Amino acid sequence: MLELQEIEKFYTELQEDINTQLISEEDGSTPEQIFTHYALTLLEEAGETENFRICYDEKTSKRGIEHKINGYALYENYETLDLFVTIYTSDKIITQIQKNELEKALNRAINFFDNAIKKNYSSQIEETSEIFDLANTLSKAPEVKEFLSRINVFILTNGETKLSVKPITKYSDYKILFRIIDIHYLFNLSNKSRIPIEINFNETGLPLPCISTNVELKGYQSYLAIIPGVILASIYEQYGLRLLEQNIRSFLQFSGKINRGIRDTILNEPHMFLAFNNGISATADEVTFDTLPNTAGYVITHVKNFQIVNGGQTIAAIYHTWKKYKADISDVYVQLKLTTIRDKENLDATVGRIAEYANTQNRISASDLSSNKPGLIKLEMISRSAWGPPLDGDSHQTRWFFERARGQFRNERLRQGFTPSKRKAFDLKNPRKQLLTKELFAKYVNSYQEIFKGNKIIIGPHFVVRGGQKNYAQFLRYNFKDDPDEEYFQDSVAKTIIFKTAEKVYGTKPNSIGDMRYLTVPYSVAWINYKLKYKIDLYKIWREQKLDSAFEDLLHQLMVIVEEYIKNNAPGALYGEWAKKEECWVSFKNQNFDVELNKIKHYLINEKTIKRKSISRDETDNKLKEEILENIKSLGADNWKKIYLYCKNSGQISQFYTDMAHNIGKKLRDARSLSQKEIYSAHFLLEEIAKKSNVLQSIYKDNYDK
Repeated sequence: MLELQEIEKFYTELQEDINTQLISEEDGSTPEQIFTHYALTLLEEAGETENFRICYDEKTSKRGIEHKINGYALYENYETLDLFVTIYTSDKIITQIQKNELEKALNRAINFFDNAIKKNYSSQIEETSEIFDLANTLSKAPEVKEFLSRINVFILTNGETKLSVKPITKYSDYKILFRIIDIHYLFNLSNKSRIPIEINFNETGLPLPCISTNVELKGYQSYLAIIPGVILASIYEQYGLRLLEQNIRSFLQFSGKINRGIRDTILNEPHMFLAFNNGISATADEVTFDTLPNTAGYVITHVKNFQIVNGGQTIAAIYHTWKKYKADISDVYVQLKLTTIRDKENLDATVGRIAEYANTQNRISASDLSSNKPGLIKLEMISRSAWGPPLDGDSHQTRWFFERARGQFRNERLRQGFTPSKRKAFDLKNPRKQLLTKELFAKYVNSYQEIFKGNKIIIGPHFVVRGGQKNYAQFLRYNFKDDPDEEYFQDSVAKTIIFKTAEKVYGTKPNSIGDMRYLTVPYSVAWINYKLKYKIDLYKIWREQKLDSAFEDLLHQLMVIVEEYIKNNAPGALYGEWAKKEECWVSFKNQNFDVELNKIKHYLINEKTIKRKSISRDETDNKLKEEILENIKSLGADNWKKIYLYCKNSGQISQFYTDMAHNIGKKLRDARSLSQKEIYSAHFLLEEIAKKSNVLQSIYKDNYDK
């Protein structure tokens, strides 16, 4: 009953967020596409899709709707295509989605794929259509014919359904898997970040004999087993890259010597695979066993939250050799080391170290394993204390809210007050259009300036167009300041303003320049800054919080030319695929497009440029501390007592933070000052409580109802 209430509350808040975002959208959108983006963001963060593109297309005929697509994700290695179809309702209560609606949505997606893969379907689709690029790639790209082996059709809905549909096979060369992502699934993702993989080895027909360490190890337990290649291939076919969420790379195809060696062994000497291969390392939350009769041995029957942390290349290579070359893998066996980790608080760090130390087949650099969390936390703190100057005609300053972890913006909004007036005040200071997720931040910054490593360009628009997760990973490795300061943040916001202005100028249908905004904008932004030798006065943009009409006119003039250049020069009209390659960006750099760069010479740094006042780290920290302290005090001693009682009784908060909540309440009552550690710890505690319960909402409601 309690979970049902939480889901209903989640649904209501989701609808409110969609309506709020619809109002704040400058470039136009629909509730259905806003919901689609929200759902796909959750799925991407959970590792269930990657590099998705939102694109609505619907083809109708006298017979009705022939196909409908709300988005897609074509994986970089061309192994998997995800197609997304949305069933959205604006009802105030959760709607039951019927079987016939699901079947129609499924058939519309399959019809699109069927037509695109079998014939030159792109000739029947308007070139300005958002789905043209995918249709063209499916029909013309040779990599699709070589590697594509799995089609996932996701039905996204904010309704609920109790129907379960089995995977279907429609074509001899492609397996189509059908999945329903309804409000219950989204609720679980929003709370758990991901839906764990559970594997019942009894259902595979072959439980795994194993041996375990005979001693109790601190914080973990490990088991050794031999797993058949047919089982690994079957698991990979069902779950794909979800198996590799804790692994740091996707399948590298057969480009490296090691992967070619795996393929050749399977094709020529499958019985020697166990001897030649180092095996795979995996983790699980729970492992269930049965005892072997008449022996002291065990068999693994069930694992919960199964993840490959090392050996992703092995399992993917087995699958692709079996699929592409029709190889017999019945004699392929692989050594499996399975580790259960009891220390959940340090799970990510432990898994990262396992991946680092266990990997001997393809070298991984330390930067691959680093999430740069200290720097991201610092950036988050700066964004809370850095106020942008008010726009002309406005009397209030605003913040660019950097969301280091999903849900921070919503939680912060809740913490500021329960009443509409309090939320309105928060929204004025923190416009939703100035919300910066990690992936968006990386896109805006990486579009601004190219970076080289040797002769290779490792940061540039060709990485930006590869999608949020891949571009973000590249950003963390090569373009993120580990110890950011306020100047870095201000400059990054200025780069954001350039990019977002270009998006606005590009426009939306029916008044847009075209339908390649996701390519045209980053390439235009990168080209203009390259040609101006990165001399744009970013501090001027920060101070003004916008670009003037001359800059906007130049962007429009340039983007018309850039769009046409991509269409005229992409090999085989594969616009998106060409734009992902370094050669595309090199080609752009060599062009002198006929645009008047002189229009914005007043934006270039010169001897009259206003110098930025240096802001010390202490000043930044003090500004942040003052803001947090004001929020802590605004709750008052009585509400801190309620927070203390919640911490004490919930069983979800550590004793340290429980005691701290008690002490803060007493200090506020006695008008005593708080230590710096108490201030920052209280800030963390309030954020954690906002994520775990509605206690803050009830506190604010009681406080403001008085």
